[in-house]
Amino acid sequence: MSKPRIITGLDIGSGYIKLLSVSKKSGEENFEILSQLQEPSLGIRKGVIINVPKVTESISSLIKKAEQDSGIKINNVYANINGGHIYSTYSKGLVSVSRADRKISEEDVERVLQAARAISLSSNKEIIHTFPKEFIVDGEGGVREAVGMEGVRLEAETLLLCGFSPYIKNSSQAILGSGVQIGELTPDPLASARAVLTPKEKELGVCILDIGAATTGMGVFEEGSLIHAAVFPVGSSHITNDIAICLKTDINTAEKIKLEFATCKDISKKEKKTEKKIKLEGEETLSFSVDLLSDIVEARVSEILDLTNKELKKISRQEMLPAGIVLTGGGVKLPGIKDLTKKRLKLPCRIGTAEGFSGFHADPSLSTLCGLILEGIDLEEEQGSFPGSNKGIRNRLKNIFRIFIP
Repeated sequence: MSKPRIITGLDIGSGYIKLLSVSKKSGEENFEILSQLQEPSLGIRKGVIINVPKVTESISSLIKKAEQDSGIKINNVYANINGGHIYSTYSKGLVSVSRADRKISEEDVERVLQAARAISLSSNKEIIHTFPKEFIVDGEGGVREAVGMEGVRLEAETLLLCGFSPYIKNSSQAILGSGVQIGELTPDPLASARAVLTPKEKELGVCILDIGAATTGMGVFEEGSLIHAAVFPVGSSHITNDIAICLKTDINTAEKIKLEFATCKDISKKEKKTEKKIKLEGEETLSFSVDLLSDIVEARVSEILDLTNKELKKISRQEMLPAGIVLTGGGVKLPGIKDLTKKRLKLPCRIGTAEGFSGFHADPSLSTLCGLILEGIDLEEEQGSFPGSNKGIRNRLKNIFRIFIP
């Protein structure tokens, strides 16, 4: 019997750094959760690492605890990358088919994808991931798998995810400094999408919104492919900050008010006049109106939704996604946020949580973490990395084509 493979996901968020380690045997669907840990984030601002040593210290601490829990050495992790510096852009590549019999080879596909990546970027920007949208053979588009087809000219339309090189380097350094290797760095919205979106939703047309503490990640899928991605530097912690400023209270009290009383639901005239009270340190109490709190919360959530609609307009998909919006992340726990999203974006909406993780409470704040685990399992099974796997090492392009796999 082959030994199980250990897969570890690392979600480096603005609120918390979370780690999940699972054990999985080759060929088996289920996996065993070995360790689930988290620590408050230090050295991270608006989703990007600004203090590498502090983040490295936190990651090292989590890995050490996880190794103690499981009794197994953790050698590599599948981690996320986040921040408003991440953006997407389209690019096109064109090559001539190299073989005399005109059959398109894997090398031709690799060359055309490399040609698509040869775009002019400023010196401090780099490509994080390449996602083929379609291949075009002798002018005929809509081709998903070009290898083996006959043609003279091969084109590829791709979506490139790019980011700010120093921030990407900081993420790599923080993880490598903790003594583990990086299996893959995946942008937040793509990790969440892997955990919560269905193949049917991706085929029909869907937008995932991952509302975290300091950022909101957005990914749009259509015909099974990623067609747009963006990260906004606005999240649920901004609601807390707004409450603290408007109610003239400290951050801890503002967070408590948000968790206990904040809502996006429509409030009746009678409720609007209601006063709420919360006990402060000592004998003091803080009074505030439900109407004021509702205005604070709705204004910030509406800002996130307006930014989303602006991005949808860029790709002509506003009010045009049959599978609608899927909300996930810790920020979507606000009561009424689903109805407000439907109203503002005029699209169907649901709250997305990771499926297939036994022992997990359906918690949208864990979507990125769960998605990283699933990404890791996908990659290692495709590469034949599981002990006892008889698949062997698949071609070098398999990782690129994962976006086409339901």
